Amino acid sequence: MTYRIVRSSRKTLSLEVTPDGVCVRAPYRVPAKEIDRFVSEHAGWIEKQEKRIEERKKAAADAVPLTKEEIRSLADAALRKIPGRVRYYAPLIGVEYGRITIRAQKTKWGSCSTKGNLNFNCLLMLAPDDVIDSVVVHELCHLREMNHSKRFYDEVLRVFPDYSRCEKWLKDNGRSLFSRLPKQGEG
Repeated sequence: MTYRIVRSSRKTLSLEVTPDGVCVRAPYRVPAKEIDRFVSEHAGWIEKQEKRIEERKKAAADAVPLTKEEIRSLADAALRKIPGRVRYYAPLIGVEYGRITIRAQKTKWGSCSTKGNLNFNCLLMLAPDDVIDSVVVHELCHLREMNHSKRFYDEVLRVFPDYSRCEKWLKDNGRSLFSRLPKQGEG
């Protein structure tokens, strides 16, 4: 099995499987033999991840692009739904927010500016309601913690205990949803 090694001052070995291949993150002093053994011990897990990536690629390739009218309709639906979800969760988190914007983005479900403005992807309207709520909570929690630290995720999970399942749904289905946006110059 071929893999790429990224060495750093970390203390443990870790694996990452992406569409570009397998990456092993390793401490500087770990010998190549130990890295080979680590990869061999995790071969089954690696194959499972590679299979999932291939399935996602196939689903994305089969996705029918949305028309401009469909994107507009999703954006209108998001404008009707998401601000209400933000109003519901903001007091539970104890934050105030600024402007809410809906866009059709190719890589992000949401974002939060340092001024407290929130941005959400109209493609969320193609996701289950609890997944939409998980993204709303994620972005609102950034108004407390502008990072992805343990404290940030502790706050997310306090307000939305089912967050991990929803995050997995986005990882499993997100690529095929993003692929429905027309390429530049199409639609």
